Amino acid sequence: MRQPLLLVRRLSGALLLGLSLTGGVGFQTSSAQAQEASQGGFQRFVQGLWPEARARGVSKATFEEAFRGVEPDAKIIALTRKQSEFVRPIWDYINGSLSAERLKRGWEMAAEWSQTLASVEKTYGVPRAVVLGVWGMETNFGSFTGSIYAIRALSTLAYTGYRGDFFREELLTALQILEQDHVDRSRMLGSWAGAMGQTQFMPSSFMKYAVDGNRDGIRDIWSSVPDAMASTANYLRQQGWEPGLPWGFEVQLPKSFDFRSLRQNFAQWGSLGLRRVDGKALPRSGEASLFLPGGANGPAFLVTRNYDVIKTYNSSDAYAMGVAHLGDRLMGGAPIQGAWPKDQPMLDKDQRQELQERLARLGFYEGDADGKLGSKTRDAVRNFQLRRGLIPDGYADYAVLRELRATR
Repeated sequence: MRQPLLLVRRLSGALLLGLSLTGGVGFQTSSAQAQEASQGGFQRFVQGLWPEARARGVSKATFEEAFRGVEPDAKIIALTRKQSEFVRPIWDYINGSLSAERLKRGWEMAAEWSQTLASVEKTYGVPRAVVLGVWGMETNFGSFTGSIYAIRALSTLAYTGYRGDFFREELLTALQILEQDHVDRSRMLGSWAGAMGQTQFMPSSFMKYAVDGNRDGIRDIWSSVPDAMASTANYLRQQGWEPGLPWGFEVQLPKSFDFRSLRQNFAQWGSLGLRRVDGKALPRSGEASLFLPGGANGPAFLVTRNYDVIKTYNSSDAYAMGVAHLGDRLMGGAPIQGAWPKDQPMLDKDQRQELQERLARLGFYEGDADGKLGSKTRDAVRNFQLRRGLIPDGYADYAVLRELRATR
């Protein structure tokens, strides 16, 4: 499907358009009727959840209180199309994430919670830099954790069928969180996607990975910084974080570098002439992949399996780079040294979708042509470039689209 909005077939036209369109009396009457029908459909959806919720131990009282006054929210659906980490140039996203204000607050929080962060790092083997990076990227170190009632957000997304059954499962888990008194309804606030707390855990992540960091008998990711930091580190460790292995670092490529090289151990990368920009030695053990988020003419990075672990939090490369670089800067690291290709025209949304559609027709890409350029698109572009004898940097720009248009 070309647009995530097409998944919202079960919402009436009134729900999606009635907020912005005004017409004559006839339109308003039909709109009101459609809205009433939509609300009736939503109530039937909610009642259809009850048998499953009951089977998971949710009481009738908790269920009814959870949905009291809840209606689907059209603004939440609109936000599914505005995930900036997938559509903005990566350098704009990273620069926006590392504002002077955010860095200042990050340094203050790192100092204030230094003992907690040191304890978390020792217990879970996840560097404090990465935990700080997640905390800063998700909620600006707890300054804004979201204001949308999680049940309303999750039920809207589940009702519309966005991402299949994913949000239905998250909704049922959120009801269990309320039933087990982990948080009061009034504090169960978060993002449009139902992520909650200082580091924005989805309900299922809370149930699986949240821990009691300050040992007071409560797993409170909403207001307890120790709990949120320990829970974040536990999540990353359980996702496969390897202690002692960096997420990655910026490197300088030698002249006439063979871009067909993709993943090797650090000794092999060193033999090819790659050097760390910060002047430090390459790790003695471990493997890394070459990552060129701005193409062959932009900054180059070697990223390890721990970088992929960060992406389990959010699959966007822009997000993962934002977390990693923010954490490094808070620990005294330098800004990215390589120059981003800002002078090259960026593909607009229609062009990004066209690129994905053409890659799919040629057998290189599997997925929705949604215009969101993630790792699947990058891999598809790289394989197409290899086939065509182009520099295989995986960067989706106008040159690649032009080559795709010329390919039959």
